[in-house]
Amino acid sequence: MTVARPEATSGAKMVYLIKRRAETSREELIVHWFANHMRGVIDRNLGNRGTDQPAADHYVATLFDPRDGAVHPWDGAAQLWYDAPLPRPAQASGVEPYDTFQQVVEPYWPWATREYVVIDGALPLKPLTLNEPFPCTRSGFFKLTFLIALKEGGDRQALFDHWLDVHVPNVREVMGKIGGFRYVVSHSLEPDTEPYAGMAELYFPNEKGWDDYRAVFEPDGFGDFIDAKATLRFHSGTEMVGIE
Repeated sequence: MTVARPEATSGAKMVYLIKRRAETSREELIVHWFANHMRGVIDRNLGNRGTDQPAADHYVATLFDPRDGAVHPWDGAAQLWYDAPLPRPAQASGVEPYDTFQQVVEPYWPWATREYVVIDGALPLKPLTLNEPFPCTRSGFFKLTFLIALKEGGDRQALFDHWLDVHVPNVREVMGKIGGFRYVVSHSLEPDTEPYAGMAELYFPNEKGWDDYRAVFEPDGFGDFIDAKATLRFHSGTEMVGIE
C-alpha cells in the first residue's frame, strides 16, 4: 500500500544555527540568548504584524546539550516561521552586533527550509505568569536534532524523494511502536548556500525512547544518499519559546 506523503507546512521555516565564540561559556550564551536577544526578536516580529515587513508567527530556539566533553560545531538553533522565505542578506547577522548575544556568538546566516510535520505531538508549554508570558522555556522531553548532509555529488531531489516516500514512513512507524510523540522534517530551500540538505527532529518522552528506537529501527536505504561523517546529531531537553 502506498503511503501518502506528509503535507508541507505553509510558508517557510527559517533556521539559524548558532555557535558561541571560543571565549564564551555555554551559560553566557544561554543568558544572553534568552534575556538579551529573544525579547528583541519577539518585539520586532510582533511589531511587523499588519505592515509590509516579514512577521514570524512562531519562534522557538533549541539548546543543544554537550555530550562526553566533545567539541560541537553548533550550540543551538533558532527557528522562525514566516509566510515566505526571507531574502538572503548581504552579510551574516552579528558581523555588526546590535545586542550582547550577537557579541558572544559567531556571525550566523538564515537558512530557509520547507517543513513537514509528520507526527504532530503536543509539546508542554506554560507561559510565565509573574513576568511577560514570553520568552519562556519548556522541557520534559528528549529531543534529537539531525542535520543531514548530502553525499558529495549526490542527487538532492532523489534524497528528498526517498526521505519523504520511504524514510519518513519507516521512522513514523517506529516512532508509533516505541512511544515517540513528535517527528518533524525540514528540507533546505537553499541548495547553493547551505552545508546541510535538511533537518530532522524527533521527540521522545525521555532518553530511553531513543534507545528503544534504535532497537526497533531497520535501515531503509536513506543512508545511501547522505554523507554520514558530515551529518550531525544533537541531543536536547529544553527549548526557549518566543512566539507560540
